Amino acid sequence: MAKVTIHQLTRDDQALMKGLLATFGEAFNERETYTGNQPGAAYLQQLFGSDYFIALAALKDGEVVGGIAAYELKKFEQERSEIYIYDLAVLAAHRREGIATALIQKLKKLAVARGAYVIFVQADRGDTPAIALYSKLGIREDVLHFDIAVKGNVAA
Repeated sequence: MAKVTIHQLTRDDQALMKGLLATFGEAFNERETYTGNQPGAAYLQQLFGSDYFIALAALKDGEVVGGIAAYELKKFEQERSEIYIYDLAVLAAHRREGIATALIQKLKKLAVARGAYVIFVQADRGDTPAIALYSKLGIREDVLHFDIAVKGNVAA
């Protein structure tokens, strides 16, 4: 079995980002969302050059098999931050190998280095594997999520 390495993407990793987007599209069965209108090089350079975006790719033999896209949210009430996992996915053929846990462990190290005090993530009701993973690593909070349209209707 090939060894998995976790790589934090930088401004020079645009090819890996495209691989990560393809992985998210396949894992979430939303290929069009993740690969149909990908951002250009200038946008990705700006995103990776920011201090708030974190992307991690799990690589096997140089191929992206999983990853995390996360955001650091600076807090106002104290000098600290939170890390929000926006997307976390592992390709079906590579699940149950500890890849998602390894990605989160790497993110935890980055969070400590950034002065974050917590990482948080959402899981959809019925997404049993995600709920099991997050329950193993953290404390569950039952909250409601609302999408507020900024113009017109929010796309489903």
